Amino acid sequence: MQKRTLLTCVIAAGIAVAAPGFAIAQSQRSASANSATVLPYPDAPFKGKIGRTAKVSSPDFPKEVEAPKGAPNVLLIMTDDVGFGAASTFGGPIPTPTMDGLATNGLRFNQFHTTALCSPTRAALITGRNHHSAATGNIMEFGTGYPGYNTLTPRSVGTVGQILRENGYTTAWFGKDHNVPDWQTSQAGPFRYWPTGLGFDYFFGFLGGDANQWRTPIFENTLPYEAPEQRGASPKHFDDLMADKAIGWIRMQHAVAPQKPFFAYYVTGTAHAPHHAPKEWIAKFKGQFDQGWDKVREETLARQKKLGVIPADAQLTPRPKEVPAWDSLTPQQKTVYTRMMEVYAGALSHADEQIGRVINTVAELGELDNTMIIYIMGDNGASAEGSLQGTANEIGVNANGVDESIEYLASIVDDLGGERTYNHYPVGWALAMDTPFQWTKQVASHFGGTRNGLVISYPKRIKQTGGLRSQFSHVTDITPTILEAAGVKFPDVLAGVKQKPLEGASLLYAFDNANAPTKHPTQYFEMMGNRGIYHNGWMASTTPLRLPWVNYGVTPSPDDFKWELYDITKDFTQANNLAASNPAKLKEMQQVFDQEAKKYNVYPLDSSMAERVDPAIRPSLTRGRNDFVYYAGMTRIPEASAPDVKNKSFSVTAEVEVPASGTASGVLGTLGGRFGGWALLVNDNKPAFAYAFTNRADSTYRVTSKDALTPGKHTIAFDFKYDGGGLGKGGTGTLSVDGKQVAQGRIDRTIRARFSFDETFDVGEDTGTPVVEDYADKMPYRFTGKLAKLTIHLEHAKLAQADRKALHEGTVAVARARE
Repeated sequence: MQKRTLLTCVIAAGIAVAAPGFAIAQSQRSASANSATVLPYPDAPFKGKIGRTAKVSSPDFPKEVEAPKGAPNVLLIMTDDVGFGAASTFGGPIPTPTMDGLATNGLRFNQFHTTALCSPTRAALITGRNHHSAATGNIMEFGTGYPGYNTLTPRSVGTVGQILRENGYTTAWFGKDHNVPDWQTSQAGPFRYWPTGLGFDYFFGFLGGDANQWRTPIFENTLPYEAPEQRGASPKHFDDLMADKAIGWIRMQHAVAPQKPFFAYYVTGTAHAPHHAPKEWIAKFKGQFDQGWDKVREETLARQKKLGVIPADAQLTPRPKEVPAWDSLTPQQKTVYTRMMEVYAGALSHADEQIGRVINTVAELGELDNTMIIYIMGDNGASAEGSLQGTANEIGVNANGVDESIEYLASIVDDLGGERTYNHYPVGWALAMDTPFQWTKQVASHFGGTRNGLVISYPKRIKQTGGLRSQFSHVTDITPTILEAAGVKFPDVLAGVKQKPLEGASLLYAFDNANAPTKHPTQYFEMMGNRGIYHNGWMASTTPLRLPWVNYGVTPSPDDFKWELYDITKDFTQANNLAASNPAKLKEMQQVFDQEAKKYNVYPLDSSMAERVDPAIRPSLTRGRNDFVYYAGMTRIPEASAPDVKNKSFSVTAEVEVPASGTASGVLGTLGGRFGGWALLVNDNKPAFAYAFTNRADSTYRVTSKDALTPGKHTIAFDFKYDGGGLGKGGTGTLSVDGKQVAQGRIDRTIRARFSFDETFDVGEDTGTPVVEDYADKMPYRFTGKLAKLTIHLEHAKLAQADRKALHEGTVAVARARE
């Protein structure tokens, strides 16, 4: 992208035209002129004159607060699950020309850090406070009843969206959220933690940790949005659709209110699993990763040094012994794993292209010079959650015990990246994408989990472009940077609540001085008991006791973790552990961590997994209920708020009416989809129940009536009797019409932990992917008869202690994969 000199935003100057005889008082207010630190600003006093009649009175129309004169537009961009060594901007093998162009016309920051996980990074990003201060010490599905971990961000921790909106900005959020408490993601609300409740005028995106990019569970504000572009045989990728919406919104703001600056928060679901990309983008990378992950790490290191984004003496940290050397793999493994990396590269490069479309729109409107663009490449390090082998069904493998042989993966290798797979690459590629650092996403103690590339472009303010900034910085610095650039004060009181101070520092000090000392000299890190502390050039880190790609195991005590010590001023990559040679410094660093942990709600340390992911420890909309009643058109109910039919007997009953024409088809009720799900439906007047254990044809089950329904009212029921004896076992299903059995069949394996990451419970249609491919070309397959109501009855699950432990472990796998 070439630097262009364009018109800056025009800020309204208070000029008004009045009809003869009317005096307009100058009650228009500029945020920069108001020294108040209480938001919202108080209503402007009436400065006109009121007499007995209008003839002897003077009006004064109250004016809304305006942004400070010259305040920039802000475009805040962040991708998902992308390590420091992935993007070409920081020496990686994946072309990201949009980010490259911004770096050429702006600044690269090579010591910028996140929290190692999704929700915590996002909470810290939009509040300017540490993740525990924002009650988001882990992802939303891991909430526990402690102030730093309950996922209920306190009102004393307001967002940058709220502050900017109260200071005259228009605000919008596009893409991924994952900052809504798990039990509040249904249409029953409450909506306080949804984007529209956090200071954003408009939201277009999805709420969960990940989403199918071809059949995306989109919300527009607080209502489900069923994208017509994602129906049919050639669905539109969500990154394209998201860019379209952002472009439309920016154009509308500029056309209608060009005097108002905008704040657009643009956060892709790419490149979190599933790694979905258009075929033509995958094809661009054919053969580019045949050399394997070990060689890619070496090549990336060399490019990083040539670019100068790492020091010339930086060392490449060793590959963990648990991860196989590329040369040790079989030809079949290499074929599959190479394709998985080509898909990932296609997904990320495609996302960068769509981001470029949004930025080009800003330029076409003449607003590029006065727009600060902040582009963060990843909310944490690259993900190792695809296992050592990779997967075509992430949830099936991680949560439900699905076995995918390398032979199976090879047989569907050409489908990877498309809508028939929910794919994730193997650990070796995650390590390569985190070059040159140790570890990956989930690991807060080492830079492989927390170091992410940052580029800031702001032509009006940054004059020495193309430079590198190496000040230690953190995701909490972004909100202060935006506020300082906008000329907006951080409020003492927001919406009637006294605010916790910002815990990050603005980065504007570094814009003009590459050698300025960091204003963020101390930063703690913590995730699931794994800790790190940076202080004045030193980093102390605990050694991980659980590999981030291992989903099961004994929970260690927080006191079991050993500590490592690094001098970051001389050891950029944490390659040389000095703990044994400098125990005094290590002790000092541990004391600093303790001080920071007490200050920011990090305690109590909790390295457990099974206990904290148990849904029983959090509020629930379904707990204690065995009977549920729904009506046609009730859709997009998240699995956490839907009847839980797993590991128990249950029944689903539909009261329907077949029209006089005698023809009725469609879905009556469904949860999940092709990667795991169930559906009660009618096909050509014949009732049926379908169940998908995974997305393979040999793992789907059907119980279908041979007889068609006659015109009129009917009661269709499916009763499932669970075998018991453990989790994910089989059972026998009986289908009946008007109390008479019409079919019976076995379902040999059932879902034990979670049907889906992103698909929902729907009544009267199917808004996601089909449970079986029989009706894939008919989606959403709305029932063409009349559905009076759908009822579900659950039997009480009697689980042995060993089963409960296994269920906990399965839920752990689900939550980890959603991070």
